[in-house]
Amino acid sequence: MNTPRALCFALSAAAASMLMASGSARAEPTVPDHAVIVCDSASFYANYDSSSGPVTLKRVLTRGNKVGHTRGAHPVYNGWAATFDFGPGDWGFVRQECLGGYGSW
Repeated sequence: MNTPRALCFALSAAAASMLMASGSARAEPTVPDHAVIVCDSASFYANYDSSSGPVTLKRVLTRGNKVGHTRGAHPVYNGWAATFDFGPGDWGFVRQECLGGYGSW
């Protein structure tokens, strides 16, 4: 075998073995940090649309409701934070300034 061809084969074999050893790529889910609603009332929406804002009101949360949001990991769009409501166990969007008391429970 000539040298460039042998080198190419060796590099290909090394790359293939590294891919097999590393396994498949997958992201681990981020468990929401415990927080509470700090506003007297906070609208909890099913989704957020970048052109029209929050979409489909699910319910209104009140001060002290236990929720979850991991700062830096879960998205915030124009002040609307992706939030997990631990009561019914579902995701939605609430105003970021209504989240507080991180790690309090």
